Amino acid sequence: MNWQKYAVELAARTTDPDSRWRTPVSQVPRHLLMPRWWEPGEGGGWRLQIGEKDPDLWARRAYGDRSVVTSVGGLHADHATTDDIPTGHTTSSATLTALVVKMLRHARINAEHDVLDIGTGAGGLTAVASLRLGADYVTSVDVDSYLTEVATARLDGMGLRPRLLTLDATGPIPGSYDRIVATVSARPVPVSWLQALHRGGRLVTTIADTALILTAWKDPDGGATGVIERDWAGFMVTRNGPTYPPGLDGLFKVARESDGEEVKSFRYPVADIRDSWEVWSMLTINTPGIQIDFEERPGKRAAYLVHPDGSWARAEAERYESPTVHQSGPRRLWNDLERIRTWREVEGGLPLYGCNARIDPDGVIHLSRGQWSATIE
Repeated sequence: MNWQKYAVELAARTTDPDSRWRTPVSQVPRHLLMPRWWEPGEGGGWRLQIGEKDPDLWARRAYGDRSVVTSVGGLHADHATTDDIPTGHTTSSATLTALVVKMLRHARINAEHDVLDIGTGAGGLTAVASLRLGADYVTSVDVDSYLTEVATARLDGMGLRPRLLTLDATGPIPGSYDRIVATVSARPVPVSWLQALHRGGRLVTTIADTALILTAWKDPDGGATGVIERDWAGFMVTRNGPTYPPGLDGLFKVARESDGEEVKSFRYPVADIRDSWEVWSMLTINTPGIQIDFEERPGKRAAYLVHPDGSWARAEAERYESPTVHQSGPRRLWNDLERIRTWREVEGGLPLYGCNARIDPDGVIHLSRGQWSATIE
C-alpha cells in the first residue's frame, strides 16, 4: 500500500496549510493501527473486515473521514474470526483524524508541554502528538490492557515510544501534565483529571451523552474555568471494565410494544434527536440518564426515549406529520423534549454552545449563559 500518498491527502483534508499538525498527520501509517475492524452488517450487527484481504477498503477506512470500530462488546477485531457476531456496545475505535486534530487544536499545545491522552484506543492521537512533540512528552492511558499493549507494539514499529499505561482513568493517574486531552467522555469531570493537571494547565474533554466540547484552564483552587466551545464532538463514555454494564434494553422493548398510560399528538415531526446535537445535549443535561433510539421504515418513523426511573415514550408518524406519542412512567419524556424544541424555535437557538463553564475541585460542572444555568453532577 502506498500509504504515504493517502496520509498526505488525509493531512490536507484535516488541517490548515499552516497548521503545526499537518506534518505529523501526514507521517502516521494509520492502517497499521487498525489491521482489522468491524463494519456494520446488512440488517444490523457487525461484520469482520481484514485489511490484508481488501487493501483498497483498508486504505479507504484507515485514511477516510469516519471513525472505525475496532471492538464491540469487548471483542477486539484483532481476536475475532469471520464467524463471530459480536453484540453489545462499541468499546473501542480508531477515531477519525479530523476529530483527533480538532481536540488537539483545542488543547493549544506548544513545544515541551507534557500531554496526557486519555483513551488510547487504536493509538492515532498518541501517534500524532508523539510525532509533533516527541514521544517523551506524551503519555496515553486506557482501561483496556490489550489496547495499550498492542498500541505500544505498533507505535514502536513506527519508531515512537510514548509512555502507555493501563488504568481506569476515573481513578488515580500518575504524573502531572500541562495538557490533558480526553477522547473518552465523562460526566462529571473525574477528580483525578483535575489533580493530574498542572496549575494553569488546560483540559479538553467532552461531556458524556452530549456533543459538547468542554475546555478549561486549571485554577489555583484545584478546579478549572472555561467554556463550552462553539464546536462539537462525541466520544464513548469512560468505563471501568472490558465492556459497559447492561443498558435499558428491557425498557426499550416495553416502549416498542406497549400502549402506555397516555397517548396524544404533539407538534414536531419525529426525528433522531441525536442528529440535532444542541437539542440532544440540552435534553440529556435536563434529564440525566435518558437514552434514545430511532427507527425509520418506508412510510414511518419511530423514536423512543427511556429513563432509568422507568419512564418511556414512543413517537410514531410519517416523515413530516405530527406524531402520535405513547408515554408512561413517573415523567413525560416527550414533553421534556417538546419544550426544548419549542425553546429553540422561539429563541432562535439554545444557550449551550459558547456558554461559560466552571468545574469545581470535586468535578461538578456548572454551565451558565445569561439567565440560564445548569449543574452537571
